Amino acid sequence: MNLLQSIALGASLMAATSAFASVKVGDTAPDFTLKGADGKSYSLKSFAGKKVVLEWTNPGCPFVQKFYSAGEMQRLQSANTSNDVVWLSINSGAAGKQGAMDAAGASALVAEAKATPTAYLLDGAGSVGKSYGAKTTPHMYVIDPQGKIAYMGAIDSNPSADSADIKGATNYVVAALDSLNSGKPVANASTQPYGCSVKY
Repeated sequence: MNLLQSIALGASLMAATSAFASVKVGDTAPDFTLKGADGKSYSLKSFAGKKVVLEWTNPGCPFVQKFYSAGEMQRLQSANTSNDVVWLSINSGAAGKQGAMDAAGASALVAEAKATPTAYLLDGAGSVGKSYGAKTTPHMYVIDPQGKIAYMGAIDSNPSADSADIKGATNYVVAALDSLNSGKPVANASTQPYGCSVKY
């Protein structure tokens, strides 16, 4: 590799790295506005004062299917939204890539899966996913009522695509919400996410 090729490679790696933000626990969660599967626009700032869960998702990913096929993600969504938590499922798949959908497709998916997020949001340009540094599906974030990131990382402690492994795993999202509800610091506030890569 000659010098010019080395410089070009280095520049491309730097560009790829800089395309992703490096948010961390304790940071103010980046604001965003996205269209939902229902055609409405949703902004994070409109949920100020509430606990918010962000769930990066891709229906074609086996690690996402692990939770939806067992009804576990739907159960988590229902239990938490009924407890005044905002749950936003975000699809950052680019057009033509696995899992990418338009509003009609996303709406049909939500209905078929009997999912109950507050909203299913479409981020086909990937700007929101990159602003959070979302790398996998699922990749989970919990935002506290002050708008700070309280948890980021894996959904649970068992990095498997088998639904049978949900039982017995520690669900980090539930643990984070429980800690916020009790006014305690979130233990394991940052973990290594697992799943399929987000298809930017």
